[in-house]
Parts: sequence; structure tokens; C-alpha cells
Amino acid sequence: MNEKKKKIVITYGTYDMLHIGHLNLLKRAKELGDYLIVGVTSEDYDRSRGKLNTSQSTKKRVKAIEKLDFVDKVIVEKHKGQKALDIQKYGVDIFAIGDDWVGKFDYLKEYCDVVYLPRTEGISSTMLRKEIQKKIKIGVIGTGRIAKRFVKEAGYVDDAEIRSVMSRNIKNVEKFIDGTKIQYGFDNIDSFLQDSIDAVYIASPHEHHFMQAKQALEAGRHVLCEKPIALESKHLKELIKLARKNNLILIEAIKTAFTPAFVQLQEEISNGAIGEIKEVRATFTKLIDDKDAREWQTPYGGATNELGSYPLLLAQKILGPAKKVVFYDQIENGVDLANRIICTHKNGAISISTVGIGAKSEGCAIISGTKGYIYIPAPWWLTRDFYIRYEDPTKQLSYHYDFQGDGIRYEISEFCTRIKRGKKKSSRLKWKDMVEINRIISKYNKRIKEKGN
Repeated sequence: MNEKKKKIVITYGTYDMLHIGHLNLLKRAKELGDYLIVGVTSEDYDRSRGKLNTSQSTKKRVKAIEKLDFVDKVIVEKHKGQKALDIQKYGVDIFAIGDDWVGKFDYLKEYCDVVYLPRTEGISSTMLRKEIQKKIKIGVIGTGRIAKRFVKEAGYVDDAEIRSVMSRNIKNVEKFIDGTKIQYGFDNIDSFLQDSIDAVYIASPHEHHFMQAKQALEAGRHVLCEKPIALESKHLKELIKLARKNNLILIEAIKTAFTPAFVQLQEEISNGAIGEIKEVRATFTKLIDDKDAREWQTPYGGATNELGSYPLLLAQKILGPAKKVVFYDQIENGVDLANRIICTHKNGAISISTVGIGAKSEGCAIISGTKGYIYIPAPWWLTRDFYIRYEDPTKQLSYHYDFQGDGIRYEISEFCTRIKRGKKKSSRLKWKDMVEINRIISKYNKRIKEKGN
């Protein structure tokens, strides 16, 4: 006599701060069958869905579910299309989910039965977070375009509270905070740092980044600083040493590093999706008509200082440190309108990073490997989609991640998460990544300085 087939049930969730509501739902799911599979959403997938405030890491949430004796298997959900794939892979009979999603997953009825389960009223992870967690109070240095966007994007991160703003011009500060919930404005950095803030975001002109970051770290404040974080390599190394000594977080605001699709892209490459990487090409250009804008000012403007961090980030994350660097630039009135940075890496791989403020080009990126290539359409630095393509044109893998805002909210979420969890370094943008990117930009600044002399 054949043994009766087990009825397999699958369900998914974030399960942040595991509570009675989660437990009740999981128990109801198990009662529908004999074998329960629980999919725990990864942090990056949650961020792609707009959930920017998860308190616990993916690893910690997985471990909490694994400890439940009525759960038979735990998997990690990493992308939007995974549910249908998992259902087929594991031979699932029933997909179960909370009734706040009624109708949302009816498309899965093609593969199995879909059941919407009642949730426990009066409790949620969001409610618990609001009750027990304090906000990270952030002070902003700068009142320009990027600072305004930062404040707007911070509104989507529950853990962040913009408390104050500082600029040398108090009228700019007053204009900046008018109509916002920001409580305090300063025109003096000493007074600004004496205020009760946990962290500082720096969006001042490039030449002020190093000294302001240093002062903030010396005052015991975590720092998120716009790129380039320093104009000389020795200054960045000094900041890292100071952050390490004071047990503080120091992150450069290269927003691409924190977007969900960019993180998934790196995972596909590390899993060998296109074989050994031979070349990385990336272009970032923008037209700036206002000749009084900082990008046109000497000696700290130009395409390389303004945009170079992005393609160099891609090269560093995929190929590692550059062994040799060559610049092909176009300079006008002491400012580089365009620059092509060609680097050689280990195993003979090459990266070509093209930046420009004087002419517009297609802002895509291509990563070439021995088995195929990855194409990231423009604007690649706001990574939403990427495609893995092979010699056979009928073979192509497509990846799409929802991208909200202009990307800044993801770096704010990462910054606040590091502070909350006491993790001083971000795996998405490590200090060694920042040092390597800065080494190349610093080398170019030295070149420009020498040409000027």
C-alpha cells in the first residue's frame, strides 16, 4: 500500500520581532496540511517593497522561525517571482497568507490552492517597533538640492528624524526649515554638534566634507557623508581610524550600493551566472547648464568628483581593487567636462568608467563574462532592472525590483539600521570599498592640481 502523500503548505512573511500574531497565523497555516514551509523575506526584498524599517536582520528572523517546532522548513524569499517558483519546486498543495492580502495572490491558483487566513487583531511588528524603538535623530549639514531631497526621503524611514540643519548662512537655514518639522537651525558647527543628535548627514560642498566629518566623529556622532567623502586618500583613512576608535558608523552616501537590485546583481555574479568577469563598463553623465553651479567650480568641481564614485563603485564591487589606473579627460577652464577612467584588475580584467557634465551619453552598464553578460539599462545607478544574456539569444534572465523615490531612502535605512543594531560597518559599502574608490578620485585630483601648477 502506498504511503499517503503529505499535504504541503507554504507561507511567507517578514516576521520582524516575532509576536503572537505571527505565531497564530503560522499555526493556522500548519493546520491546513502536514508539512509547513515558511519563507522569510530578505532585507533587500523587503526594502524593494518599501519596508525600510525592519528591526532584525534576515539571519535573526530566520533563526526565530527555525526554533518553532511546528515549522518543517525555512527558506529565504529574495525576489518578487520566487513564490511561484517555490510552489513548483517543493510540490506545494496550499499557499496560505494573511487575509489583509485577499485577492493579491489569486494568480497562484494556477499552481495550488490559495487560502487567506484571519490575522490577530491589535498587534503588528509596526506597532511594536513604534512602542519600543526610539528614532535616530539626524542633523543635516547643507541646504542645497541634495540636502532637500535627503530630508524628503527621510520621511519614508520611520527610524529617522531630521532634528536640525546647519549652514554658514543662517538665512539659507531659515528658508530651508520653513514649512518642515525640523526644530532647530544653526550657522555654527560647534553649536550644531552640541545639540542632542545621534548622527550627522553631510551635504556641503566637497571641500568641506573631510573637516566636518572629522568634527562630527570627534563629537561622538555617526556620519553619513556625500561623495566624495574626502578629496585626499589620507583624509579618508584618518576618518576611518577615528570612526573605529570612537566605535562610530561612517558611510559614504553612494546610494546605488544600497538599492535592492544592485545587491541582487552582485549575488548573481558571485554565483557564477556569467562566469569569470572580464570587463565592466559604466557611464554616468548629466547636463548642468548653470555655469555657477558647484560642478563647474575649480578646483573641486568637475565630472570626476561629482559622478566618478558611481561607476567606480560598480568596478570595485565586481572586480576589486585596481592595479593600474589611466585617465583620459577633457578639461575646460580647469574643470574636467568628461573623464574616461580605465583600470586593470586581477586576472587581466578591465573596468571602463565614463563620466561627464558637458555632454550627454547613454547611462547604461555592461558586465562581460566568459559565459554571458549582464546589461543594466539607463539610469544604471538607479538600478531597477538588469538582464542576464547569453550567446543563445533565446536565453535571457530578467530581474526587476520596484524602486521607490530617488534611492536616498535606501541609504538612510541602511544608516539607521547600522546604528540601531550596533553594527559599525555596512556589507553593502565596506570601508575598503570607500578607500579604493577614493584612492582613484584622489589620484585624479592630484593630477588636476599638478596640471594647474
